[in-house]
Amino acid sequence: MKVFYDLDHLPRFQNAVITIGSFDGVHRGHQRIIQQVNHLARSIDGESVVITFHPHPRQVIYPRDNSLQLITSTEEKVRLLQQYEVDNVVVVPFTIEFSQQHADEYIQKFLIEKFQPRYIVIGYDHRFGLNRQGDLNYLQWYSEQADYEVVEIAKQEVDDLSVSSTKIRKALNAADIDTANLLLGHPFPLSGNVVHGQKLGQKLGFPTANIQLEDSVKLVPPHGIYAVHVYHEEQRYGGMLYIGDRPSLADAGHRTIEVNIFDFQDNLYGKELYLEIVGFIREDARFPDLEGLKAQLAEDRKSSQQLLDRLEAQQSPVAESTASVAVVILNYNGREYLEKFLPSVFNSSYENLTVYVADNGSGDQSLAWLEEHRPEVRRIDLKKNYGYAEGYNRALRQVESDYYILLNSDLEVQPGWIEPIIRLLEEDPATAACQPKILSYENPSAFEYAGAAGGWIDYLGYPFCRGRVFDLTETDEGQYDDQQEIFWASGAAFFVRANLFHRIGGFDPDYFAHAEEIDLCWRLKRAGFKIQVVPESVVYHLGGGTLNYQAPNKAYLNFRNTLYTIWKNESGLKLCWLIPARMVLDGVAGGLFLFQGKFAHIKAIVRAHWTFLPKIGQLSRKRQHYAGLIAKAGNGLPPNERGRFYGSIVWQYYALGKKRFKSIINGSI
Repeated sequence: MKVFYDLDHLPRFQNAVITIGSFDGVHRGHQRIIQQVNHLARSIDGESVVITFHPHPRQVIYPRDNSLQLITSTEEKVRLLQQYEVDNVVVVPFTIEFSQQHADEYIQKFLIEKFQPRYIVIGYDHRFGLNRQGDLNYLQWYSEQADYEVVEIAKQEVDDLSVSSTKIRKALNAADIDTANLLLGHPFPLSGNVVHGQKLGQKLGFPTANIQLEDSVKLVPPHGIYAVHVYHEEQRYGGMLYIGDRPSLADAGHRTIEVNIFDFQDNLYGKELYLEIVGFIREDARFPDLEGLKAQLAEDRKSSQQLLDRLEAQQSPVAESTASVAVVILNYNGREYLEKFLPSVFNSSYENLTVYVADNGSGDQSLAWLEEHRPEVRRIDLKKNYGYAEGYNRALRQVESDYYILLNSDLEVQPGWIEPIIRLLEEDPATAACQPKILSYENPSAFEYAGAAGGWIDYLGYPFCRGRVFDLTETDEGQYDDQQEIFWASGAAFFVRANLFHRIGGFDPDYFAHAEEIDLCWRLKRAGFKIQVVPESVVYHLGGGTLNYQAPNKAYLNFRNTLYTIWKNESGLKLCWLIPARMVLDGVAGGLFLFQGKFAHIKAIVRAHWTFLPKIGQLSRKRQHYAGLIAKAGNGLPPNERGRFYGSIVWQYYALGKKRFKSIINGSI
């Protein structure tokens, strides 16, 4: 981690993802934000940058306010941020002059010129500029003329930050170290320089290092004895800390902070010590003589060592953790589906699970309903409708997890639906993405259109499924209950390795909706990975809740996006004949629509072709870009063609009358 204290000597950050705040305590709430910033930076090959201030702004703006209690000094804060893998920390010298910048000057001269941010991650209550005139909305408005995006930290998380800091201070002031450390997510730090004392501890057989704190407003727990870890020159030692005014001595009356370091003899005068307070032993007390004090110190050392040993035993060996899973539901005016289907998601039996709803600018009060009725849901407000592809791209940049499950809002799940698929992904690193068996919610004995028992593709680029060919869905009779490789997994219930999703480029944002999962899976297979269906996991999809299957716009997206997908993923030689062939076949489809009286669908095909043709140059550049990502993300295995039918389902279905998956495939791969 790099630390900068001078704004005039900053490097040029690459794709900076910045967050701004005091981060006092670097507690669990801060850690979640830092994880989000780090994750977002990794997803764009950028750098995470935490911007904080010294001294604390309150010390400058309200110099007579004596109520400030800092949980961490600046250097303690920097040390903790390094622990949480931040790439860069910038400590801004906070002055009256800095505080008097106008909002525009703060954004242009400070944020943009100094950091060149791609993303700014802040809370709804962030204020900046003279008289606190700048806020989140102003930053978002300004982003339209600057090259950055604002990621808003959920209000719930921002409010939790303040509550957590208050609780931590309250616990520390009550010497409740266990509660404070639990809320912090790490031991409470105390640091300073070793200064000369009266050397009484040495005479008693317990030599101590007297510590002078770095910051006058640093919170110090009540008088007493504490068990501590002591760090000196990156070596850790056990110790016991005394905070008090030495009531047993004649010169009692002023507070001292001194630590007895176990099994340590070196001279520490002038050196810096970093302490972690891990437990409270007893309150300060007055003893009638030095012998009584000496005897009590021996007991204190014994109690401190026992506590340190117990903590060490609790931490070792480290139990193998369960992989983290994030269910992410993209919502657009789907409040009725959230009310109906979200309870089943919370009945999931998987332990290490977090549920997110990313809202695409809904106008039906979906987020307000979630805040009131499902506060446990992590909410991501995307502000406007980016569609399925880019909506998920933007949402997943804000989600830190080992695995993502992209789940349609109109889908009901069973309690044990997650475990079989995560077990496969954990056991087989070559598997990149999976889907469960998807049945119809309205007719549970039948497969559902969107994915059925796993997606295949034919030689001409037409997708179909085990259990669904064109519009014909089969009855589920257990005929597709075998786990196997497929070509593409359904976006209705899409399991994917989180890091691989980002490394391979995520969804193509130009798709808006439909076929983006086929394009993504095709890239993953070109990189050598497997896509699998795990029918042991079963879900029930209402279907059409996010995009009506029969709508002309669905037909437009279908025909257009299929051409996009083919152009980016097929070989150059094959494209020479495949694109003309597909356009002819699309014309045949138009004839079928004419026979059915679906004139709007014919117009959708024409519109799809006229959209595709002018974009061939752009698609070719994108093809080259994705080829580079595939090469970087590849696992060293050749492209994977499992799940491809080397024939035409159009011919099989319409000419030969074969309308079931098994009758078409007949054992082919």
